[in-house]
Amino acid sequence: MSLLPIFLKLDGRRCLLVGAGTVALDKIGSLLKTGLKLRVVAPEARPEVSELAAEGRLEWIQRPFELSDLDGNYLVIAATDVPDVNAAVYRGAVERGILCNSVDDIPNCDFFFGSVVNRGELQIAISTAGESPAVAQRLRREIDAQLPDDLGPWLHHLGQLRREVLATHPRTEERKSLLHQLAQRPVCESQSCPSRQMALASLDSQSEVADGKVFLVGAGPGDPDLLTVKALRTIQSATVILHDDLVPQSILDLAPRAEIVNVGKRCGSKNITQNEINALMIEHARNHRRVVRLKSGDPLVFGRAAEEIAALTEAGVSFDVIPGITAALAAAAAIPCSLTDRNSASNVIFSTGHHAQSHNHAPVPQLEDATRVVYMPGRDLTLLAQEWLQEGLPPDFPCVIVSRAAQPDQHIRCTTLAALGDAAPALAPSLLIAGWAVRESAVTFQSAADGVSVTA
Repeated sequence: MSLLPIFLKLDGRRCLLVGAGTVALDKIGSLLKTGLKLRVVAPEARPEVSELAAEGRLEWIQRPFELSDLDGNYLVIAATDVPDVNAAVYRGAVERGILCNSVDDIPNCDFFFGSVVNRGELQIAISTAGESPAVAQRLRREIDAQLPDDLGPWLHHLGQLRREVLATHPRTEERKSLLHQLAQRPVCESQSCPSRQMALASLDSQSEVADGKVFLVGAGPGDPDLLTVKALRTIQSATVILHDDLVPQSILDLAPRAEIVNVGKRCGSKNITQNEINALMIEHARNHRRVVRLKSGDPLVFGRAAEEIAALTEAGVSFDVIPGITAALAAAAAIPCSLTDRNSASNVIFSTGHHAQSHNHAPVPQLEDATRVVYMPGRDLTLLAQEWLQEGLPPDFPCVIVSRAAQPDQHIRCTTLAALGDAAPALAPSLLIAGWAVRESAVTFQSAADGVSVTA
């Protein structure tokens, strides 16, 4: 049996409750909260029911049920301890086209009462279709324990702000994205509320977004918690996301409403060219879409951002660049070490595996006075190690290979330049950090792991 979960507006409508005992009393509290007009028919009633009648909260007709009592009601609840009476109430309601619930009597029910969690206007109702109210109550308690107490006031202020947005913003994809974005943020009644200011700023920029816009966004090393706040907001408000292959699903899941397109190129396999990516960004922007070009790490570090910026500029497409945490910083934090330890390194060199050879003929002390960070070093580090040794770097020069930095399966391997070529291939994406600045951290890891690689 498939049920349709709905929430009925009952304010001012008539409802009949047959019975006034303990079972009926359990329903009265929920019913009266809706603002309906409740009539109770029963020859006897619990004191609490008679008190509510005396206060004018409900009407009590002190006699047995009659079929004519059903007429003119919107809902009917049968809650007596006599099964034949409950069945008669249900049959009469069905004949009149009135929805009826016979308490604890599944065959004689058109609807079921849910077990409800309340936070102001927020209601979460759980139903087991009458199979086990106890299970519904257990789930209600578990959900209730997890929801913050101030959820009700927050929802109230969010509702007020939503109505302002609906009244002032034109019906566009941008407005829809803004409403979803506000649902992720704290909202208060103050006119200086940051969320309110953001909504007003969004209205000012409607003309800009109406023409389409591209955002080059850094997704960071892969941990959603390491996204910048601005990157998160932009991802959540996107209408289309063109992402690198290394951006994990956990970050893509932050944009459930966006069209997701993988434009990644990994390990030499190119299913799409850079020119085709540029064309996609321009096409979507010209179709008045909010385009996020989502890049692993920082978009301006080995991310071909220069080519994309040039293409967007030539096409006259508006764009912004939102930086992210580059993999080198996440890898350094994973070890952890300072890339610019003043006792070991006065500069940092960023390179890729294809351009890691420095061709620097400076004296060895100057060669060693830098922390070397190699993105995408490749699976076989033998050639790189030989080149650095030929430059004059010492065999005991500390090296750390960090794989999948800041992600759940992060892996760290500590070694030296002499043994670098013997290192087992690392799981992509990986990054190599080499220099005296990592020496102490490397020794600590080696001691902790008793000479074997360490998984963080």
